[in-house]
Amino acid sequence: MRRYARTLAAFALATSVVAGTAGWVSGDAQQALTGPPPGSAQWRTDGALGTELPDPERSTPAEVSAFFAGLSMRERQLLVVRHPSVVGNLDGTPLELRYRANSLALAAADDPRYRSLAAPGRQILAFDPRGRGQVAEVFGDLRAAHRVSVLVPGSDNDAGTFDRKVAAHGAPAGMARTLHTAAGPGTAVVAWVGYTTPVGVGIDAATGSLAEAGAGRLTRFTQGLTADGLPEPAVFCHSYGSVVCGLAAHRLPATDLVVLGSPGMRADDAAGLRTKARVWAAKDPTDWIDNVPNVRFAGLGHGTDPTDPAFGARRIPADEARGHAGYFAPGTDSLRTFAAIARGTATPEGAHAPADAQALGGAEARDGAQALGGAEARDGAGTLKDAEATAGAHALEGTAR
Repeated sequence: MRRYARTLAAFALATSVVAGTAGWVSGDAQQALTGPPPGSAQWRTDGALGTELPDPERSTPAEVSAFFAGLSMRERQLLVVRHPSVVGNLDGTPLELRYRANSLALAAADDPRYRSLAAPGRQILAFDPRGRGQVAEVFGDLRAAHRVSVLVPGSDNDAGTFDRKVAAHGAPAGMARTLHTAAGPGTAVVAWVGYTTPVGVGIDAATGSLAEAGAGRLTRFTQGLTADGLPEPAVFCHSYGSVVCGLAAHRLPATDLVVLGSPGMRADDAAGLRTKARVWAAKDPTDWIDNVPNVRFAGLGHGTDPTDPAFGARRIPADEARGHAGYFAPGTDSLRTFAAIARGTATPEGAHAPADAQALGGAEARDGAQALGGAEARDGAGTLKDAEATAGAHALEGTAR
C-alpha cells in the first residue's frame, strides 16, 4: 500500500511539472546533435596520405591516438589544414593539433556568434558550429597539468552563450576560469559544452533524452583525453549537466564526479552510478533547484537528490553560495572545496586538506556532521515542493546554469 501511495504521489507531481511548464517551452524542444564531426564525408574519401583515415564515427579514441602517433609532423599538419573541422573534434587526436584545427575552423566560420572564440591565445579543444553550436575550451596548460578537471554545464548553454557576461560565474567559461584560478598551478580545467542542452525549464529539462545523447559524447570526450596521455579528470557537473554525468558515470574515466545544483542523476544512490570515481554533491540553501520534485515517473524527473544523505555522496559545504549560478563565486566555501578536489587534496570526508591554506581560505577539516552541512533527512512532502514555485524562482534567478 505504501509503494502504491508513493507511485500515485510521483504521478501527481510529474503531472504538475508538465502542466506547469509545457506551455512555456512547446517551441523550445531541442533535437540532440549526434554523429561524427562536420566534414566527415570528405575526410573518409581523402587519399592524400595513401592510407585509410580512421572513421570519425566508429574508431575509438585509442585507435585515433594510435593513428596520429604513426604520422610524421608534415602528415599531421596536412590533415589539420585539409580537415580542420574533423581534426578539431576528433577525440583521441593530440590536443595541440586540435587547438590549431579549431583556430582555422573558427576563422573560416566568420560567424558573429563565435567571433570571441577566435581571439588569439584561446585554447579551443572542440568547435562545432552546427545547430546552436558546441565548444570546449581549456584553461591552463593541459599537456603539463598533473590534475585535470572537466566542467559539464546545464541548460541554456551553447557556443553562442559560452562567453556571456550575465551571471558570469554560472557560465561555462566563467566557472572553468574561476576553478582553475582557485585550484592553482599544476591544474587545468576544460569547459565542455559538447552536447545539446535544454532551453529553459520544461519537457527537455524534465526528461533524459538530451542527457542520454550527451552522455555518449562526454564519455568519448574524456576517453579522448586519456588516450592522448592526459590524467583521468575530475568531472564537475552543474544542473542538467549532472543528469548527463549520471548516465555516463559507469563509462567515464574519472577520479571524481562532482554534482552541484542537481535535479537528480537518474540513479537511486551513488552505488547505482556504478562508478569507481568518488561522488560529491553540493546544493546551497537558496538554490531554486530545491523546488524541483525529486521523482522519476513515466520518463519524467531525474530521481533522488544527490545531496540527500541517503544517496551516499560526499556532501560539499555550500552555505556561502547564492542561487543556482553561484557555486563558483570567488570566496565561497563551495569553490574552496571544488578547488581542493581539482588539486586532489580533498579529504575522503569532504573537508579541505590543509596542503594549501591560502588557496583554501584557511579552512580546517570538518567532522562528518559539519561536512554534511547539518542537513537533516527530509520526508517526501518536505522535499517535493509546489512545481509552480520552481517556475517563479527560475524567472527570478535567470536561466544561467
